[in-house]
Amino acid sequence: MKQDTRRIFIAAAIPLFVLFILYLLEFLEVGMDWDFTHLGVYPREKRGVFGIFAHPLVHGSFKHLLANTVPLFFLSWCLFYFYREIAPYIFFALWIGCGVFTFIIGKPGWHIGASGLIYGLAFFLFFSGLLRKHVPLIAISLLVTFLYGGLVWNMFPQFAKATTSWEGHLSGAIIGTICAIGFMCYGPQRPEPFEDEEENDETEADEETVSPADLSDDDTCQSTYKDKEDVF
Repeated sequence: MKQDTRRIFIAAAIPLFVLFILYLLEFLEVGMDWDFTHLGVYPREKRGVFGIFAHPLVHGSFKHLLANTVPLFFLSWCLFYFYREIAPYIFFALWIGCGVFTFIIGKPGWHIGASGLIYGLAFFLFFSGLLRKHVPLIAISLLVTFLYGGLVWNMFPQFAKATTSWEGHLSGAIIGTICAIGFMCYGPQRPEPFEDEEENDETEADEETVSPADLSDDDTCQSTYKDKEDVF
């Protein structure tokens, strides 16, 4: 129980830290009357290259940031809890990949905000659970669909507002899907059926085949040495 609780809090550490940075920057921007818009992505222009790395950190207003806060935290937490072995690589790939795709396909203008990262997380969690065919991960896929299935419409210009970066949303969806496929063989996997039973059968068979009485003095020493070696 304590271990599960500890794991829950550890999974929340990075999402909370990222949100802390986002709110700190927004407070500085408003309080100091600064404008961080130029830290966003400006497609296919040299001045927008840095935004590939910085664009999720900048938001147009507190309203924009508040709208992204809950989905960013929840989806990031799901990533770091259920995919903890590969979560840092996935998070980094989504962050940078979304910026790269937006830089390539985006319309002229500054693209800012963590919305693309949110789309990347949602699509990764959805497709990864289905591809791995592991029940807990499929449950997360269904939960993501239930909570954020409506996001899909904002990936297309016909449904998105004129001020919305639908290209950023689409970029996140693309890189999220690519990561789900590319990392399919890494991280949590569906356990093989009857795997435990097969291992137990093999162990019992080995025990029946060789007994201590059948071993010579030399063999006994070698067996004892191997046991010690396994401990260390």
